[in-house]
Amino acid sequence: MERIVCWFSCGAASAVATKIAIEANSLSLKPKELVVASIYLKDEHPDSERFLKECESWFGQKIEILTSDKYDSSVDKVIASTRYMSGARGARCTKELKKQVRLDWQRHDDIHVFGMTCEEEKRIDDLLDSENNLSIWPVLIDEGMSKADCFSLIESIGIELPEMYKLGYNNNNCIGCLKAQSPGYWNKIRVDFPEVFETRLEQERMLGTALSRMSANKFINEYPEHFKKMMADADQGKAQIKINSKGAIMVPLRYLPPEAGKHESIYVGDCGFFCEKPAV
Repeated sequence: MERIVCWFSCGAASAVATKIAIEANSLSLKPKELVVASIYLKDEHPDSERFLKECESWFGQKIEILTSDKYDSSVDKVIASTRYMSGARGARCTKELKKQVRLDWQRHDDIHVFGMTCEEEKRIDDLLDSENNLSIWPVLIDEGMSKADCFSLIESIGIELPEMYKLGYNNNNCIGCLKAQSPGYWNKIRVDFPEVFETRLEQERMLGTALSRMSANKFINEYPEHFKKMMADADQGKAQIKINSKGAIMVPLRYLPPEAGKHESIYVGDCGFFCEKPAV
């Protein structure tokens, strides 16, 4: 029998999508079984648990918590085990901690509700490209609801938004999201969560990779001391300098100028099952 699965990610959009789906299903002539599921990650802000409990009361329905036993629901354990952070195919933690958990748990005929707003229709298209048998009910897109609309609705019913939003992040992803490439995002993490910043820095060093991306011209001309240090380490085999065809350079966090980028309200996209790009 078909069931509706609402994927609650502890974000405002997924909360609103879940509530709309619950109400619409209850009013239909033949309501389907509806399950609200959430995948627990140790790397999210602890305030997510408070938000989940308050939304659970709002939904009037228990949320089923799913976990990754293989990696203990930990981004750090994914990195240590797979020796990979992110790349052209997206963030490895999404594949292991979210997508694989969903695939192992879901039924073949489930109807999925994700917190994708009207600004993010392309992300639904990308998911369908990679999983063309997936049945999706795009609740928020159907309603024409934006992310701002979801924020307003959550606040209007008296539920406090998660702490990450209040700190100026536009999503409630894991702290130190591996798919983020903005220098401003990483410098904000450096200030707000210095221990996470240092952890990601050491993980980059261990794997010989880089998370932040900048214009090569800007990095070289505006931050010459940082570039010289990176060049000196590259000469000793301690760093790699990669400039792509568009003139962008990947800058490891240990060379990232603290003043680079914008330090507020940097959107990297809500994390769900969309960070891994389909094969081409």
